Amino acid sequence: MSPPRLPLTRALLGALAEGTGRPCGLGVLPRGVDGGPAAFPYAILDSLDGEFAGPEFADWHADAAWTYQVTSVGERADQVQWLADRVRAVVVDRNFEGWCWEIPVAGMAVMDRELVADAGGDPVDGSQGDIVTYVQRFAITVSPAA
Repeated sequence: MSPPRLPLTRALLGALAEGTGRPCGLGVLPRGVDGGPAAFPYAILDSLDGEFAGPEFADWHADAAWTYQVTSVGERADQVQWLADRVRAVVVDRNFEGWCWEIPVAGMAVMDRELVADAGGDPVDGSQGDIVTYVQRFAITVSPAA
């Protein structure tokens, strides 16, 4: 049995919003407290493909490596680069004690986090009313907690 994805997705969504200090939507534009669109910059989290590692002999549980895309959205290139730096720090930065930002998931242990792709920002500066994006992909490996 592989671990379910939704608890990890919700935990990652919460960690991104808390760690960056900016709103993050799950596949959609995040909303502000008034219900209107969130102010720039903000992030959008999308679930992508996953990989599964078979369980070892006599182990009923399999590990899963879930891939997520985080799109930082803003009006200017400097906004999205700043937010992408914060997103990267939340997901993959480490110190001597472990991960700088925890992604707590009930019933699972987060085993590894990896920056898979960092596509950078759009080649526009946003000065003409453009929307600027910066795309990053991360793989997070989880295992059922013992």
